[in-house]
Parts: sequence; structure tokens; C-alpha cells
Amino acid sequence: MATSPLAGSCLVIQPIHAAGLARLREAGLTLRSASGIDPMTLAREAADCVAAVTRSAGFPAEAVAAAPRLRVIGVHGTGTDPVALGPATQAGIAVVNTPGANARSVAEHALALAFALAKAVPSADRAVRADDHGFKYAARLVELNGLTLGLVGFGAIGQATARLGAALGMRVLAYGPTRPAADFAAVGAARAPSLHALLEQADVVSLHLPLTAGTRGLIGQAELSRMKAGAFLINTARGALVDEAALADALAEGRLAGAGLDVFAGDALPPDHPLRTEPRAILTPHIAGSTEAALARTAEAVADRIVAVLAGRRPEGLVNPDVWAQRRHG
Repeated sequence: MATSPLAGSCLVIQPIHAAGLARLREAGLTLRSASGIDPMTLAREAADCVAAVTRSAGFPAEAVAAAPRLRVIGVHGTGTDPVALGPATQAGIAVVNTPGANARSVAEHALALAFALAKAVPSADRAVRADDHGFKYAARLVELNGLTLGLVGFGAIGQATARLGAALGMRVLAYGPTRPAADFAAVGAARAPSLHALLEQADVVSLHLPLTAGTRGLIGQAELSRMKAGAFLINTARGALVDEAALADALAEGRLAGAGLDVFAGDALPPDHPLRTEPRAILTPHIAGSTEAALARTAEAVADRIVAVLAGRRPEGLVNPDVWAQRRHG
């Protein structure tokens, strides 16, 4: 990659793929791994850095205030809710992310969770290990072909999920009020007129939205009650989109047939959370975008955008475009 050599340190808050680290080093940056992700540690260790790259840990306001040389925060992935975006913008710090870099892998994981629920894969595995020979006669198994896949959010990941669902013979219904009609036509998806209309029609509801003030708790008790009896809920986006207590109740009562969750409202479910012991829930530890291919693409993309900012080039994935005219310079 041809870039002008850049001087300064980049704080790597959470591990990223070696391919991205190599691009940062090639650009002349000195890499420093954070020794912790708490605000005090990040404030101390970012103090003399010109760049930082983070994942789910984000970048707190305390670190923004303590880093007078910082010029760019790179988010490995799409979600910027853990980043102190307002303080960063006020300080002239560009924030970049990588929407779409892991879209295929996240879409595949969403469908993997749907398959696991529909085919009762975890329960079937346990049955074999327990010599439960009657499992096959009692299990509720579902064929996805012909069912309606409802996508809440229709950006790059939602559209990738739509393509996979359509390939399985599913009817795809998507809710994305700001998306152009061409996005729906390109993947053969029907446009839902409202979230409630989608919830009432879909057999599988898959969430693909960022976490904002407007989407936090979007799927609560009222929304869950609108879903079809026996439907599945999939969340590979942000845990706080869903009221987890209300979801646990809906599963325990049998109103929903199952939920596949790759993300949770906190860093992890509390030890006593009812979803931990709910047999209708399949839980994975935020791995949807963690395939080798996706990790390499995402790391390279965030590295390229960090380098572009430091070199004075307006990058792709600029989350706070208003900062560009007043950004910090080296």
C-alpha cells in the first residue's frame, strides 16, 4: 500500500487481525497495545497517541480529554455507540468505522442461528449424548423454505442476509424507512410499511440496526407480543435493541419458539439471567463478524481509514463528517 510515512503512536485497544496491524506499521505508525479497556487506563495510555483503534470497547470521553494529539479514532466494525462521538467531534477528532466489511459473515451467522433454531440443533446434540432416542418424535422441526424472513434494518448486513434468505426460498420482508427503493428491488425484498407490520407477518425476525437513542429497547414486550406465535427472533446487531427480560418471558411462556442471540445489552448476560437457562434460546459470544475473512477485511479497512485521516485525505466511513473542516492537524 503506497502511503507517505507517518509518525506517531496508535493505541490498539482491542486485538485486530495482523493484516490491519501490518498496514498501520507500513504507514510508519508505532503500535501500542492497551493494557486495559477501562476509562482511566485508556486516558493514560492514549495521552500521547495520534490514533486509536477500538472494537466493542469504544473510546470514552475521559480518553478524548486526555489525548491532545489524537487525530483519529478507528472503529473496527460498524457500531459507534461506545465511542464518545460528541466530545471527539468537539475536539476535532475524526471517527471512522467500517460498515459492510463483515456483512457477509454476520449475515451467515444470522442464518446459522435461524437454522440452529429451526432444526433444534443444540437440543438434538444433547439428545444424542443423553441417549434420548425419543427426541426425533417429540421435536418441533421447521423448514425455512417458504417462510417469511423479516429484516429490521436494511443496510449492508440486512441486504446480505436478504440474499441468503432468498436463496433458501424464503419470502424476504424488510423494514428500512430511509433506504431507497432500489435496495429492496436489488435483492427481491418486499418493503414493510412499518415495524409492526413486519413483526406481525414474519416467521423469522432478524435485527440489523445500529444502537441509537431511537433504537434502544426497540423490541420490547409490546413488539414481542405482535410477533407471530411460534416465530424466531435473531439478534446479531446490538443487544440493547431488545428488552432481554421481556424476551425471556416470551420464550418461557412459549409465545416465541426461539431466539438466537449473538449480542447482549451488557458485555455479557448476568450469571442469574433467565436466558442462560432458557432451552429455547441459542446464545453465542458476539462472534458473527469474527470469521478469518471478515476480520482481515475489517482490520485492513479500519487501518486504511486511519492512515487516510493522518495523511490529510478524507476517508471512507467518516462517522462525524462535520469534523472534517475543523479537524486536528499534525
